[in-house]
Amino acid sequence: MTNDEVAQGPTAGGVSAKGLATGTVGTLSGAILGISSVAPGYTLTASIGLIVAAVGLKMPAIFIAGFIPMFLTAYAYRELNSESPDCGASFTWSTKAFGPYVGWMCGWGMVIATIIVLSNLAAIAVQFFYLFIARLFDSPGIADLAGNKVVNVGTTLVFIGIATWIASRGITTSERLQVALVGFQMVLLIAFAVVALVHVGAGDSPANLSFDLSWFDPFSGLAIGAFVIGVTGSIFAFWGWDTCLTLGEESKNPKKTPGRAGLLCVATILLTYLLVSVAAMMYAGVGEEGLGLGNPDNSENVFGALADPVLGNWGGMLLFLAVFVSSIASLQTTFLPAARTMLAMGAYGAFPKKLAEVSPRFLVPSYATVVAGVVTAVFYTVVTFLSESALLDTIAALGIMICWYYGITAFACVWYFRGRLFTSVRNAVFRFVFPLLGGLMLLAVFVISVDESMNPENGSGAQIGGIGLVFYLGFGILLLGAVLMVIMRFRNPAFFQGRTLTRETSALRDESDLASEPAPPSLR
Repeated sequence: MTNDEVAQGPTAGGVSAKGLATGTVGTLSGAILGISSVAPGYTLTASIGLIVAAVGLKMPAIFIAGFIPMFLTAYAYRELNSESPDCGASFTWSTKAFGPYVGWMCGWGMVIATIIVLSNLAAIAVQFFYLFIARLFDSPGIADLAGNKVVNVGTTLVFIGIATWIASRGITTSERLQVALVGFQMVLLIAFAVVALVHVGAGDSPANLSFDLSWFDPFSGLAIGAFVIGVTGSIFAFWGWDTCLTLGEESKNPKKTPGRAGLLCVATILLTYLLVSVAAMMYAGVGEEGLGLGNPDNSENVFGALADPVLGNWGGMLLFLAVFVSSIASLQTTFLPAARTMLAMGAYGAFPKKLAEVSPRFLVPSYATVVAGVVTAVFYTVVTFLSESALLDTIAALGIMICWYYGITAFACVWYFRGRLFTSVRNAVFRFVFPLLGGLMLLAVFVISVDESMNPENGSGAQIGGIGLVFYLGFGILLLGAVLMVIMRFRNPAFFQGRTLTRETSALRDESDLASEPAPPSLR
């Protein structure tokens, strides 16, 4: 597909301008794909203990504080999508608002952050896979296999390969699989919360805390440092909901469905976090001994400590399986936004055109998906064998990259609609106030993340000249993107001259054109 074809619109019935299948993703299925990317099962078991260690009983208030910038930014995504549905999402909208250079760097931040997270999710899936097998066969030694580099990398590559293959088989395949996987983990999480509360009500829980509304108030009894922890933590606790927006061209109602799915996803995640965290807190308390959530021995895997006491042996094993399913499901769905952003960047000439290839059978960016899988596999293998510290520091640097592209998108909404911001109350609220506040919060978190990254204690503890390695990796990755952008500027100047992607460029066909075209091929 040429750049001119992209600019002019789609060329085949039933597909978008880039060749993606149209009319396949609904509001509920889009929200499910977003929830899967967030990975609530894994996120909760890994974060509850750390948050309690910082704020104690104010954990619910922290989740609410962390939810606010994500909720406000989700409106920026919704409004931009309603005007210009495009699988490039942040990349496309920031290019239209601020020009090709800012747009390219925004897209780069999104793609590289996702690649790093893919490797992390695969590693997490491996860890919980062997933990589950060890529990299933009552053989603790099996869990140690995850610490063997050869076994770890080999298993990780298998998981990455399977996830890549599934993501290449069409959006309907991913959608159906995720309904089962997300459904399973959500049922287990809710079951855990309900049973824990039943124990509390019966008076047979270790802590037996009484419910208190003050836990949800972020404006009292919470130091500014703790509030910062909450907002910073939200970048990881809620990150992934924007997967819904990269499916805009494949949605049943491209201008409305993705935005609704994104908001539904964020709200569902918040309610899940509050329910499970409150139940765990009321059951186990926030003490530093025994099952207490403040116990350092429980902080990295809260469900590992609470699963059996709350649900019993088999129920606990199922909850362990749910955490594994959460990470493996997120691994698969995280390929979707990465591949579609690369597809858009390839289609508009910002990345090599080869990445714009779409499978004629499955109508998905199969080549970009394979590239994402290969790069993830190579990145994880090289970094794991060279330095586990470097892997830890790269993951710690994610906050910088995530705030980078989320924040740019929030500000892009304000600038894109600048001529219509005050034509109605609705525009003033949803296109100006909400995105601006969300962008400013993300900017504050970005600055805080940069400051924290300079502290050698952040991450592995490695440092250069007294400055933490996390700082060098975070800005090093962005600097690498700037170098690659200059190379692409000389190799394919059309995009950077504003000839392939403009404010008027549409990824969708006009309804009048669609009505006269034949139906799309079957998505097998």
